[in-house]
Amino acid sequence: MADKIIDLNKSVYDLCSEHKDLPRIMHDLGFIDIIKPGMLHTAGRFMTLKKGAELKKISLDRVIETLRNSGYKIID
Repeated sequence: MADKIIDLNKSVYDLCSEHKDLPRIMHDLGFIDIIKPGMLHTAGRFMTLKKGAELKKISLDRVIETLRNSGYKIID
């Protein structure tokens, strides 16, 4: 099994393509638009987790903590 690594500088689209459970985790964190049809394929192609957290006013520390608790290693 591949390591569960999240690079905060990769696009949300790329991350969600690599990690199929990530959209649900992101939705639970408050990124509710991530599950809307087409959103991942449009905004997700250029949006990073860092930019998305800032845009949605979600603490990046909270995002990182949640991802770590879900078994991910975070790189920046």
